[in-house]
Amino acid sequence: MPAVPDLTTLLAAAVSAVGGTERPGQVQMAQAVERAVEREEHLLVQAGTGTGKSLAYLVPAIAHAFRTGKPAIVATATLALQAQIVDRDLPRIAEALAPILGRRPTFALVKGRSNYLCQHKLVGGFPDEDEGALLSMGSVDRERSRLGDEVTRLREWADITESGDRDELVPGVSNRAWRQVSVSSHECLGSRCPVVGECFVELSREAAKDVDVIVTNHSFMAIDAFEGRFMLPEHDLLIVDEAHELTDRITSTITDELTSSSVSVAARRAGKGEAAARLAETTDLLADALADLPEGKLTHLPDRLVTTLQVVRDAAHATLSEIKPDKGAEVDGARQMALAAVDEVHDTAARVLEERELDVVWASHDQRRGSVLRVAPMSVAMLVREKIFDERTVVLTSATLELGGTFDAVAGTIGLRGAGSPPWQGLDVGSPFDYPQQAIAYVAKHLPPPGRDGAAPAVFDEIEALVRAAGGRTLGLFSSRRAAEAAAEEMRSRLADLGITVLCQGDDQMPTLVRQFASDASTCLFGTMSLWQGVDVPGPACQLVIIDRIPFPRPDDPLSSARTEAISRMGGNGFMAVSATHAALRLAQGAGRLIRRSDDRGVIAFLDSRMITARYAGFLQRSLPPFWPTTDQALVLRALGKLHDIAPEVVPVAEPGARGIGGAPLEGAGDKPVLEGPAASVPVARSPRTAVTGGHAWTEEQDEELRDGLEAGVSAEELAEHLDIAPDQVTARINQLGLV
Repeated sequence: MPAVPDLTTLLAAAVSAVGGTERPGQVQMAQAVERAVEREEHLLVQAGTGTGKSLAYLVPAIAHAFRTGKPAIVATATLALQAQIVDRDLPRIAEALAPILGRRPTFALVKGRSNYLCQHKLVGGFPDEDEGALLSMGSVDRERSRLGDEVTRLREWADITESGDRDELVPGVSNRAWRQVSVSSHECLGSRCPVVGECFVELSREAAKDVDVIVTNHSFMAIDAFEGRFMLPEHDLLIVDEAHELTDRITSTITDELTSSSVSVAARRAGKGEAAARLAETTDLLADALADLPEGKLTHLPDRLVTTLQVVRDAAHATLSEIKPDKGAEVDGARQMALAAVDEVHDTAARVLEERELDVVWASHDQRRGSVLRVAPMSVAMLVREKIFDERTVVLTSATLELGGTFDAVAGTIGLRGAGSPPWQGLDVGSPFDYPQQAIAYVAKHLPPPGRDGAAPAVFDEIEALVRAAGGRTLGLFSSRRAAEAAAEEMRSRLADLGITVLCQGDDQMPTLVRQFASDASTCLFGTMSLWQGVDVPGPACQLVIIDRIPFPRPDDPLSSARTEAISRMGGNGFMAVSATHAALRLAQGAGRLIRRSDDRGVIAFLDSRMITARYAGFLQRSLPPFWPTTDQALVLRALGKLHDIAPEVVPVAEPGARGIGGAPLEGAGDKPVLEGPAASVPVARSPRTAVTGGHAWTEEQDEELRDGLEAGVSAEELAEHLDIAPDQVTARINQLGLV
């Protein structure tokens, strides 16, 4: 293998390329990653916000790939961090290291199949998910349905996208619309697909075979490891960022559910055979059995449920035999979707009936789908130890891995404690921020304790006062979707006189909402758990973070209660080990949204008085950065008002550019593709485009017109009129090209 420069040289070049300065914690972390790889020893690194941890692991990962010829895998929990690494960090690192390494480091983004357009489905190779709901079939003047509009837009976008990646589409579309143009991994025809040569997923994975760094998510990485699908190439270094989320993401990946509607859909897709008819007859039987179940964890399976599940399982097994194609026979999209749906029903019913030792079974009631039966493992520790930590070096990092001064709690959840656990080291590299000087932690001690009936009027009054003082600039983190929506609706009416926009999770795709929030100081963004982590909005756009209540798991959460009971039976403190630990991790992540760089200033406001009155308050407080604490509302309102008055202008955030095959951005490196070498030779039968803003694909000719017009003194508004393109799309493209 070729000689690779030392880590110090590589890291210095990368830091310079991103406009940063050397940080002791970053250097310490990078050296620890390099040592872990050399010693083939696992590493847990707690790296506070501002450490620059992505560079601290990406640079040694690239060096390792150059030395061994094997790619490094980077897995994140959130799309936001995934996009940051692929769109911002890696392109700049690759540009900086190319002269030193002799060639440009390459990288690719790999996701699950349902994140991409399906070429076969686009041309009618699969039955519609929502027949009759797509387009109104009257005269051309009749207004089309919203779903029809979205699907029409998706089909237009399909003609210009090079990646087929859903995250490239701005603004986004509903999940219902996306299902019309995508398939799951179980529904895919694989190598039997007639258009496999044009498949976005296959092209993406082909491109990933010969790159140095592959970026993916926890769930995809887990499926690859647990199910042995080998969707990721052979590797001996895995880096897990946002590692505090790993066990929850893996648990979610291997959770199964069964409903009467899923049985009905499976039977309908299976056709009109005798076995399919018997499966259809079990639908009402299952609905009745599930309706009788109380919500919550099932400590034992009732006899009626056991009998019903046996009937469903056997009917599904017979149906699979009935619709399974003969060996060598062609399988079309409709048949594959039927096989996938029936197989899922069969396997879930069989799994529940097995009553595995670590499985937890529970029932819940959904307004739309009725009663739902779910099954998930209480612990994934041994599974993670066996499937993730075997035969590779694993580096896990997060701003919140160490609780109570030790890594033991997190290590235990991923199989790194107890007999037979592999060797590992823990390291806390701290944070470069001066938290007491940069931020205030305010507890609204005067508010009533949170109740189950929604926020009290006094809570809305508190939110209004804080947001008014901040002039917007507020990220609201709520414990439930209902709470976030109620607060958003209330604030929209209360703050209308100030012209403050209140966005709420669910209004659009989360990346789109975050970009809109980050681009406008007079905007607030309210949401739930997906906003508590991975959201990076530095600067004056976010100077107030509100947390409505301590984010304990729900008392009736089946997995949390099962874990609590198991720990209590062994003589431990179940509440502190499960509920308080869960809350501490979430609070630390949420509070971490406020201070993202050394010149950030702001307030984190807790609307839950238990943060200072409860017996566990000290434990929760120690999980947070050392902000300056207060319960003085008047002081906080004055501080927010002053920050608002002196805040600099917010710099708008550019829309994401188009991605090529492999997920790398098409711009940012001049006319050179980001993927070079073998990955660049993957054929792409699509017309080239340079970027997409707001759903508009920009041609090279239009970019030239922008450049020429701006040089001639033509305003953005005039250019928008000339090009017949929306002004906000023109402004976004100007920002992307750095023409401001």
